[in-house]
Amino acid sequence: MNASTAASETTAETISKPLGRYRWGICALLFFVITINYIDRQIIGVLKPVIEDDLGWSEVDYGNIVTAFQASYGIGLLIVGRWLDRVGTRKGIAIAIAFWSLAAAFHAAARSVLAFILARIALGVAESAAYPGAVKSIAEWFPKRERALGVGILNAGANVGVLLTPIIAIGIAGVYGWRAAFLVTGLLGFLVLWAWLRFFRQPAEHMQVTEEERAWIDQDGEDPAGEPLAWRDAIRQRQAWFFICGKFFTDPVWYLFLFWLPDFLSKTQGMELFPKGDSGILATIGPALIGVYLLADIGSIAGGWLSSHLVGRGWSVNRARKTTLFIAALFALPLVTVANVPEPWMAVLLIGLGTAAHQAFSSNIFTMIADMYPRRAVATIAGMGGAAGAVGGILIAQATGWTLELTGSYTPIVIYAGLGYLIAFIVIQVLVPRMDLAPVR
Repeated sequence: MNASTAASETTAETISKPLGRYRWGICALLFFVITINYIDRQIIGVLKPVIEDDLGWSEVDYGNIVTAFQASYGIGLLIVGRWLDRVGTRKGIAIAIAFWSLAAAFHAAARSVLAFILARIALGVAESAAYPGAVKSIAEWFPKRERALGVGILNAGANVGVLLTPIIAIGIAGVYGWRAAFLVTGLLGFLVLWAWLRFFRQPAEHMQVTEEERAWIDQDGEDPAGEPLAWRDAIRQRQAWFFICGKFFTDPVWYLFLFWLPDFLSKTQGMELFPKGDSGILATIGPALIGVYLLADIGSIAGGWLSSHLVGRGWSVNRARKTTLFIAALFALPLVTVANVPEPWMAVLLIGLGTAAHQAFSSNIFTMIADMYPRRAVATIAGMGGAAGAVGGILIAQATGWTLELTGSYTPIVIYAGLGYLIAFIVIQVLVPRMDLAPVR
């Protein structure tokens, strides 16, 4: 840790906690933004077996549809991060929610692989604004000592979104068909858009924020004035590459389970989307997904809490973040065996621990951007790293599709899933051993 970081942490100790807690309401709002974002992107993975039967997709077709989303999402992240740093979070996220909700609803009209690819491209571009905007909002509303917990809570929205998707999608699809499920979930986004426009402002502009709470939020000092960070400057900095590499190695694991988990449980454990005969509800995929993502929720909040708690106990930001990353990487290791476990409950437990590890890891590396960069650069770096994660997602989508087509086995894929976080941790430690502040003009 450098002298500037140490000084800000020492100053923070002299500020008493505020009476106001409106910032946690903003955190809850961001949680719902990420929740609907993940419902809209995950529904295709949940309904894959039904749509596949109806439209006759091959594994390669589905891999190409997933790749279309990942490619557009990655390209979008490169653009929207810097765009958000220019236009601001309130306006930028509002535009994004409106466009991704329309794109999600458009899936209901798709009748061919090409139509689904076009719908996924539109969805990917629009949804790319969610995480850079959300992390930037946390940097605007929280001091360093609380940011990891704030990011952990909003990040839990991804798990809740994935958890709710089988409940909503399977329930609607079972009664009205899979097209209705896309339409309903797309329309839900406009409710979140209304809430965003109604409640979100900057702390300095918000009538509900007390002066004490504003002082608490700004305890790390005001950002130096300057222009948004340019890509050509960021790409030369180790502080940017820690996040780019961290996302490249770990996001593919998250995308693997996001888009293939129902299929994985069906092929390796014989589980079903809907109950058949005497199989009962516990033999179906829906409850298994709920179990997996409940564990992921615990991991997201626990990872954010642990890091923030250690900082509050006097640990350096560097030591607290890195310790949490290493613990998360260890929890992901058992994934290497998950394709060959004999019982469904064991598979659900191991995948749940793996997704919990991912969310704890993700919450902390997102927070580390705000630890090393001023607020005006956060969305740009988040977008660059997210784009790298999307490239990793494209690679895992193609690798999974072709591996299943040629061998029918998930084993080679899940071996990487278990090792990816240790690889990422080692690379991060090499790139930013002390988490020095980035040299931003």
